[in-house]
Amino acid sequence: MEEFDLLIIGGGINGSGVARDAAGRGLKVLLCEKDDLAQATSSSSTKLIHGGLRYLENFDFKLVRESLVERETLLRSMPHIIWPLRFVLPHHSGLRPYWLIRLGLLFYDYLGSRKLLEGTKSVNLLSHPSGAPLKDEFTKGFEYSDCWVEDSRMVVLNCRDAKNFGAKILTRTIFHNAERGKDYWNINLVNGRNKQRFSVKAKAIINCAGPWVQNIIENNFNNITNSSLRLIRGSHIVVKSLFKNKYNYIFQNSDGRVIFAIPYEENYTLVGTTDIEHKGDLNNIICTEEEKEYLINSINSYFKFRANKKNIVWSFSGVRPLFDDQKTSAQKVTRDYVIKTVDENSKLPLVNIFGGKITTYRKLAEKVLNELKPYLSIKKKWTQNSKLPGGNFEVHDFTKLVDELSKKYNFLDRKWANRLIRAYGTEAKDILGESESLSDLGENFGWNLTEKEVLWLIENEWAETVDDILWRRSKIGLRLDKNEVHKLELFLNKKV
Repeated sequence: MEEFDLLIIGGGINGSGVARDAAGRGLKVLLCEKDDLAQATSSSSTKLIHGGLRYLENFDFKLVRESLVERETLLRSMPHIIWPLRFVLPHHSGLRPYWLIRLGLLFYDYLGSRKLLEGTKSVNLLSHPSGAPLKDEFTKGFEYSDCWVEDSRMVVLNCRDAKNFGAKILTRTIFHNAERGKDYWNINLVNGRNKQRFSVKAKAIINCAGPWVQNIIENNFNNITNSSLRLIRGSHIVVKSLFKNKYNYIFQNSDGRVIFAIPYEENYTLVGTTDIEHKGDLNNIICTEEEKEYLINSINSYFKFRANKKNIVWSFSGVRPLFDDQKTSAQKVTRDYVIKTVDENSKLPLVNIFGGKITTYRKLAEKVLNELKPYLSIKKKWTQNSKLPGGNFEVHDFTKLVDELSKKYNFLDRKWANRLIRAYGTEAKDILGESESLSDLGENFGWNLTEKEVLWLIENEWAETVDDILWRRSKIGLRLDKNEVHKLELFLNKKV
């Protein structure tokens, strides 16, 4: 029976971040994920690395400060999948006063200790290009910086780095149960593909199961914590582009929420998110018709173009597994993480993770490792100045990388080269290898997704299904028709 220092349950951003940090400190790590990496909450975010401007209203200064500092740390570590955005916040005279928003944004800049990102400024929407798609009643506003992230790819890259340090990553592997022995947890896992059960041992278990964290505790560990989870659903819609400029928008709603409208995958606009208590099936989370209506109405309050449900090309939803701090309003529940450790005779800890946001996953991982210091021999922290796979370049050198790739592989058009660098950074050359022509890349499944790239994803990124590739390793699913998807599916059936 194989022995590990850590078993990590859950292959979302928290689990993958803990796996990477722990493996890099010399621990023997096993991560099991019941589905694909980032299949649930971690691929369903608004895809922002941000401080959370609205959290200032909840006086959550610690969370905002930590998030803003992490924003630039993460930007440096993976500049291929994280990049700066400029947001425009139109002032709505019937909601928060102008001076209060201005003060909040100045505080946002101050807390963040910015070095790479541009600061806040006021804008005249009658003359500023960002005002063109907005209704005429919005005459002034603000501009500030945050960052975009390819959320599911960030999870995969953390797992890849964990594997580089010796971690074992098992996708489609179900945690069945665990019992404390003398020196180890005795753990039973199930291979989700063939339903075969197998056993391992570990000195500690980290429960990073996200929305399922409470289920894991109640079904396997006799509900040994007094903490509970609050499940808040966040839904998004993707519509055909609502505007042609480069700006991103954040809108205030009359219910106190804020809504983002962000240029997405060249031809679309991403709109979200909602905040609704989730009571249903965790394995079938959808954006409801009511949520779609809410998001459409929100953007129609600000944009001249009147959208309707027919403009929606895709929608997605995720459940945020937040720590229940007994707040009545879903939008006021803390987004901060809470770590609860339970042991027996100062041995064999179970560490349960509640809440958290993708921006602070690295700090969460460090704190989990601190929790384990009484039980395991752990080296010093190391991730702050480290690079994720493919991110070994400076933030301002992205265009240079695209130029170099286009020059080396002159059969790629610039849009294709840009996509490859955005997804894989410096590893794009590893995928293309010694290719000298398009034919060397094998079959093209559509939108320049080639056989060579698909095989690389299978061999290096745990991709097995059409959805793994088209919706989590990329968003090419927005582009392909049914015949192209079927062609890819037939190819995967032969290879996986």
